[in-house]
Amino acid sequence: MPTENQTCKMRIRSIYGTFSTKEKRLADYILNHPEKMIHGTISQIAAETELAESTVFRFCKRIGYKGFQAMKIALASEQTEEFPDIHEHISADDDEKAVLKKVFQSNIKTLEDTLTVLDETAFKKAVSALLDSDRIELFGFGGSNVIALDGYHKFVRTGLPVSTQIDAHMQMMSASQLTAGATAILISHTGQSKDILELLETLQHNQVTTIGVTSFTQSPLSRKVDIPLYTLSEETDYRSEALASRIAQLSLLDALYVNLMMQLEEKGTHSLKKVREAIQNRRI
Repeated sequence: MPTENQTCKMRIRSIYGTFSTKEKRLADYILNHPEKMIHGTISQIAAETELAESTVFRFCKRIGYKGFQAMKIALASEQTEEFPDIHEHISADDDEKAVLKKVFQSNIKTLEDTLTVLDETAFKKAVSALLDSDRIELFGFGGSNVIALDGYHKFVRTGLPVSTQIDAHMQMMSASQLTAGATAILISHTGQSKDILELLETLQHNQVTTIGVTSFTQSPLSRKVDIPLYTLSEETDYRSEALASRIAQLSLLDALYVNLMMQLEEKGTHSLKKVREAIQNRRI
């Protein structure tokens, strides 16, 4: 469910994948025309979106507001607080410097939004679960596998037993061998990939503790894992939402790694020293 500390737009994006066709039509209208939403009546919005007034009202309730007016007030408030150029779309007239600035601003906004919605209690549980694990394994398919590999690249420095696999079949095989006492980190932007959900089923059958990293709070993955962690991002003309979310996923794994190293203290420092010595010999 959307949380109180999320803005109206964040609430919509976090559960967008679970909306019906009619709900998506209204969601798109709000995201693309916030000013019309703020100044319009429920009758006007219903007419413009070709929806019943009752559908508009139920949508407002679903994303956590008491009604249409409450949602309008929240939307108006966040509009005045937003920096207008943060998510300004890249245009054909933009030069290289303008594109560079907009991409960086978009990434900054993604990190800020993720920090706003991240559940501190869930994050602490994730750190504790990883520290107490007999083994840690990271899973991700497609683009998410790149994030899993980066997570492995970080976590291997902790000295904790950690692994990941690139091949999809190898991931399924590895999941089948994990047992109670292990912790798995499952990364999926949508949280509804068939592969990741089948893998989750295997892990749960083996009583493995599961941490999910996804962008949708109502996705099957976020509902079923032991510890869900959320990232937020916004789609732009040249980058899908999934691509934009990677910066937040990478930063989230980085934050987990730093917390592990701090709590491991001397053990972590010793392990990091060994890694540095090992790769130092490979440099000219």
